[in-house]
Amino acid sequence: MMGLFDKLFGAKEKVLAALAAAPTDWVKEPPAPTDWVKEPPVPREKKVKEEPKTAKQIATDKKEPYVNIVSLDVDLNNLHQGAFELDWNEIFVARLVKAGYMIKKDDTDAEIVDRWFQNVCRHVVMETWEQEEAIAKSGMWVRSTDVGNGRSEVS
Repeated sequence: MMGLFDKLFGAKEKVLAALAAAPTDWVKEPPAPTDWVKEPPVPREKKVKEEPKTAKQIATDKKEPYVNIVSLDVDLNNLHQGAFELDWNEIFVARLVKAGYMIKKDDTDAEIVDRWFQNVCRHVVMETWEQEEAIAKSGMWVRSTDVGNGRSEVS
């Protein structure tokens, strides 16, 4: 085996002499054991995903009144019966109080808003009734009477 080494690299003494004469500045010291240990990664702050603001939050941030119909329930057995669910902010209630919807000092916000909503509904009914009365008195009602043979009398 030694003969093969001598054929490939030359005599052993020549190789050792060449290695001893070679510059050693390319040989580095192994890193200290403390360099091998990596510091644990610094945990990143998790970004909290912000929920988009609701219309109520936006209005409140702008210091504007807010009221909204959240739901409407109707009794299918009695269509004359129903209920509204409303949502509002404190600024809306403050405006209602300023407008005179607070009757007693211990009225809750819900009572104040309910009083306002009943008033709105009452005005809608009255406006519809007044329009129907005005139409009836104006003679705008049209009567159609079937006179036969596909003909009608309009008065």
